[in-house]
Amino acid sequence: MVATQIVSMTGAALLAAGLVIAQGLQPDTQRKGKNLEKALPRDTTQSPASQPRLKTATPQAYTAEQIRAGELRFGAQCGFCHGRDAAGGEQGPDLTRSELVAQDVRGDKVGPLVRAGRVDAGMPSFKLSDSDLTAIVAYIHRQMDEASTLGGGRRSVEPEDLATGNAADGRAYFDGAGGCSRCHSATGDLAGIAGRYQGLTLFQRMLYPSGRPAPAPPKAIFTLASGQTIVAPVTAEDEFSVTVMDPLGSPQTYQRNAVKVKIENPMAAHFEQLGKYTDASMHNILAYLDTLK
Repeated sequence: MVATQIVSMTGAALLAAGLVIAQGLQPDTQRKGKNLEKALPRDTTQSPASQPRLKTATPQAYTAEQIRAGELRFGAQCGFCHGRDAAGGEQGPDLTRSELVAQDVRGDKVGPLVRAGRVDAGMPSFKLSDSDLTAIVAYIHRQMDEASTLGGGRRSVEPEDLATGNAADGRAYFDGAGGCSRCHSATGDLAGIAGRYQGLTLFQRMLYPSGRPAPAPPKAIFTLASGQTIVAPVTAEDEFSVTVMDPLGSPQTYQRNAVKVKIENPMAAHFEQLGKYTDASMHNILAYLDTLK
C-alpha cells in the first residue's frame, strides 16, 4: 500500500524557483573598496529612535465623533500599509513621525496627498468625501499628539539603526567561518541584493529567508525497494513521520519506519547558522550585504 501511494507521487516532482536571500557572497573586486568604505560603523547614539518625536505644529481641535469616525475609516482604508494605529505597517511609514503630518493644518497637506496618491511609492489615490477626509486627518493628528508623549520609542526600524557592522569583517566571515560562500555568490545570486532589500527587510531575509520571491521548500526523496526514487514537496515532518503533497494537492503522511526517506531542505544551513551567530557577526554580514548594490 505504501509503495503504491509513493509511486503515485511521480508527477509531483518539486517545482520551486527559490531566490533565497542568503544568496551567497564572493568578493567583488571591482567595487569592494568604495562600497566597504561606506559601511563603516556609525555612532549608534544618533539612531532616529533616540531623537525627540514630532508633534503637531499648529494646535487643532476635533470632536470625539470625528476622531472615532476617523479611526474606523483609517483602519479600513489605510491601516494595512500604515498600521491601524498609524505607527507604521507592512509597507507604509510611521505617520506619527511624519514631518508632513506635523505641518498639516486641518488637512491642507494630508488631504491633497491622500486624494492624489503617490504611485511611485505604492500609495493609491483615494476618493473621499470632505467629512471622511477630515475624520481621517483628525485621527492621524490625535495619534501623533499621543505618540509625542512617548519619548523616543518607535515600532519601525530604520536602515541606519542596523548599520553598526564592519563590511570587511562581514565578507571575511561569509567566506570563512560562516561558510555562506559555499552556496552563494556576490556576483551571482546575491548580485544587487542591497538594491532590492534594505534595512530590516534585508536583515530578516539574511537570517530567515522568506517572503517573495520565496525560498525553495524542502523536499522528500523516497527510495523504493526497487531502487527507484520519488521526490515530493514536504509540508510537515517530525521524528516519526513525513507529510508530503501528492500530485492532486492532497497531503499524504508516511511513517519513517515504513519507508526510506531523506529530507533535503535548502534552508537547513540557515537554521544551523542561527545558533552560531554573534551580534557582531550578524551586523558585519549585513554591512557586507549592503555593499552589494
